[in-house]
Amino acid sequence: MHELGVVFNVIDRAREVAIENKADQIDSVTLLIGQVSTVIPSYLKDCWKWAVKKESMMKNAELKVLTVHAINHCDDCGEDYDAIPHGKTCPKCGSSNTWLLQGNEFIIDEIEISDSES
Repeated sequence: MHELGVVFNVIDRAREVAIENKADQIDSVTLLIGQVSTVIPSYLKDCWKWAVKKESMMKNAELKVLTVHAINHCDDCGEDYDAIPHGKTCPKCGSSNTWLLQGNEFIIDEIEISDSES
């Protein structure tokens, strides 16, 4: 399970952002995770719950996960289509001359911090 390593990297980056912004507390982290990214959101959330308890500035931090749908593009007919049910074969023209347009992302989209002045 590589999700624990991923969580540690997200926590490290969130901590850096908090320090750069002179914040005492991280309230939440929002991730964009592609349907075919190899990251399993339920495992990630379990690892998050365990790992944030060990970080003083993140003890109550919420993990928000937004799914990026897997979309393929067909170079032969120009169609963009849902990759999950169709795989590499374009449902419009039957070509396999396709590529993943989106859905493999793993992006830290937002880190919400509490201002230390509050």
